Amino acid sequence: MNPQDELHALTNRFSESSALFQRAEHIPSVVTPEPYKTMLAHNHHMTVEMEQYHKTSVDVRVLDSHQKGNEYFRKILLLKHGTNTPVQFGIVRFRLEYVTDAVRDEILAGQIPLGRILINHNVLRHVDLGAILEIKAGPALAEYLQMPVGEITYGRLATIFCNRQPAVDLLEVSAPLI
Repeated sequence: MNPQDELHALTNRFSESSALFQRAEHIPSVVTPEPYKTMLAHNHHMTVEMEQYHKTSVDVRVLDSHQKGNEYFRKILLLKHGTNTPVQFGIVRFRLEYVTDAVRDEILAGQIPLGRILINHNVLRHVDLGAILEIKAGPALAEYLQMPVGEITYGRLATIFCNRQPAVDLLEVSAPLI
């Protein structure tokens, strides 16, 4: 996988893609600063990592979505439970044919974070880390994550395999961590 190609394939599905980043650069995980390295350089669900780091459950807010056949795209924020405080921005491409109807229905409902849905339904899953990204926020990302335009944060590209099939491609960007 070429990280830039994958990043563009995910972000170009939404009209404001050019306003998300001033710059997004693939960096080795060994040079990723803490606490971002711990938060991003692993093969676990970001839902769980965000909940552990922020010491609260997270809610999902779907900002935009569209579906074509079994392919479903959505742009989301994860928020600290019961607040409007963002902890993560994400873009997700689901291949819905690799999950059950019950999982599919919960994903499309947009009420529960993806990681929690897969855990709750005990879906056999594996998260494959593709790349760590150093990101200089553009106007849209800055607004979503309540950060200054041009500030640096970090994210990752990953694929979730469900029942041994590449079901989900992800861009997950952490809100700035203090």
